[in-house]
Amino acid sequence: MSWLNYHHLLYFWTVVREGSVSAASRSLRLSQSTVSEQLKALEGTLEVELFSRSGGKLTLTEVGSHVYRYADEIFTLGRELQDSLQGLPARRTPQLVVGIADVVPKPIAAKLLEPALALGESYRIVCYEGPQDRLLGELAVHALDVVITDAPVPSKGSVRAYSHLLGESGVLLFARADRAKRLRRDFPQSLQGEALLLPTANTSLRHALSRWLEEHGLHPEIRAEFQDSALLKTFGQMGLGAFPAAAVISEDLCAQGGVEVVGPIEGIRERFYAVTVERKLRHPAVVAISEAAQNELFTPR
Repeated sequence: MSWLNYHHLLYFWTVVREGSVSAASRSLRLSQSTVSEQLKALEGTLEVELFSRSGGKLTLTEVGSHVYRYADEIFTLGRELQDSLQGLPARRTPQLVVGIADVVPKPIAAKLLEPALALGESYRIVCYEGPQDRLLGELAVHALDVVITDAPVPSKGSVRAYSHLLGESGVLLFARADRAKRLRRDFPQSLQGEALLLPTANTSLRHALSRWLEEHGLHPEIRAEFQDSALLKTFGQMGLGAFPAAAVISEDLCAQGGVEVVGPIEGIRERFYAVTVERKLRHPAVVAISEAAQNELFTPR
């Protein structure tokens, strides 16, 4: 591709920001058919699908999300150019664009990002979530500043990046109160034949849990597997089975979710990393995240 139609890109950017073709057409003062045609033209030029279309609703594809990030940067710079020509001071809002691997529990992600939000009201945090491999690809082309994940980057991986350990936590088993009380009596032998909710097989925590169960000769009923840790927790709160989670968020889980601790899963630690393209952390927000994680969040209690 040697040339990009920025009018088409503007229409795409506006559709995403406004939430629909109809809302974008009103903002652009164009007909819906014209906007739709321009979106198709952009997809044809880029040779990708920017949206998945179902029942008249548009949803960004992974590639569409990638294109939108660049479009947002392009048109943000355009507004700054106009301001500068009018003699207004150039005030570019500092920001952190972070990718959060979908296996990272939402409460931990929130606690990790809290120090970045505390840097000041003028600081802008932009969060994206997805599989680690895709996020690392975004990091490699500098569409992200950092990726928060539970596994280091493979030493022989295709992406040249550096894994900075933020901290580690023990792992506990949780269940709804009635189930937890029963399972605590002879834990962990009480898990024999018991319904468990586990992370999917492609996660580091699942690998560790499988080894732990095998070492103890336990054969529970794997009721469901989840890639999204938030969904796993939700099903656990519904009482459909016992589930593992990091000890560092145990107070939050028990206070908000109506669940109790069954017991510690000895020998298993969950680790969390900030992955960047820099060997040494330089972004002020990432530095703040790392320092707070090591000095506060993951310190022994």
